[in-house]
Amino acid sequence: MTATLLVGCPMWAHRPWIGRFFPPETKAGGELVPYAHWCSAVEGNTSFYALPSESTIANWAEQAPPWFRFCFKFGSDITHDRRLRNTQDLVAMTLRRFEPLGDRLGPMQIQLPGSFGPDDLGALDTFLHTLPLDLDVAVEVRHPAFEADAAAERPLNDLLAHHGADRVLLDSRALFAVPPRTPEAREAWERKPRLRVRPVATGRFPIVRLIGADEPAPLDDTLESWIPRLVRWLEHDATPYLFIHTPSNDDGPALARDAHDRVAAAYRSATGADLTPLPDNRAHRAPTQDGLFVD
Repeated sequence: MTATLLVGCPMWAHRPWIGRFFPPETKAGGELVPYAHWCSAVEGNTSFYALPSESTIANWAEQAPPWFRFCFKFGSDITHDRRLRNTQDLVAMTLRRFEPLGDRLGPMQIQLPGSFGPDDLGALDTFLHTLPLDLDVAVEVRHPAFEADAAAERPLNDLLAHHGADRVLLDSRALFAVPPRTPEAREAWERKPRLRVRPVATGRFPIVRLIGADEPAPLDDTLESWIPRLVRWLEHDATPYLFIHTPSNDDGPALARDAHDRVAAAYRSATGADLTPLPDNRAHRAPTQDGLFVD
């Protein structure tokens, strides 16, 4: 079976991409099709704030090609308001809402608040027990007690491995490597956690979120440090997800494809085999003024 690395951005609709990456005639609401030919997955951050309507999800199901994966987040009402307790009604409604996506629904993300610590592991254990066995999930923790080399890291990883659940590994080193120069970067400095991270997979679908800065060099260095680990996971039949964030996200599709190319080259060097290629995007990208296509 061919190994697969799925790559993407935190969103698929970003107007600065129109005419630069996507065709100029791309209309608002029609960005998913060209995006799905640039990237193979997307973070579904909108569901953290509000559950999309049935008609909206039906529209996404109609547009998304079979290779594409949505990695939506459980709502903040589940993770932050109720802190995973007494959530069966909300979870059932969420999963019913996303049913039309079928196999295109990737791991559901459980993004926990920074106050969700070691004393809450029992609630996480109970919550994971209540989920359908065929549902892939990945958990992002932000409490300092769970960071690399902290006392609660091993119990957390053991708990997730027991349930076949993955970690969402947020790596913000690139963001904090240089001072922010733009309002977007300053906002990211205020909102993103600054935690040590260990590249560990507890299931088959680890999710890596790389958070970049205004300058490209730190993100490039951070990606380079992840490539050997991603290759190792791929060699052991995992299917990792890699999402690229920057303060503006203006270069997102190109950064995601470049990351895939670099991991694919390292995987080929290590194994002699090729990764599943990214979709052909020639019909879904914007021509440059000289008639060539941007990469």
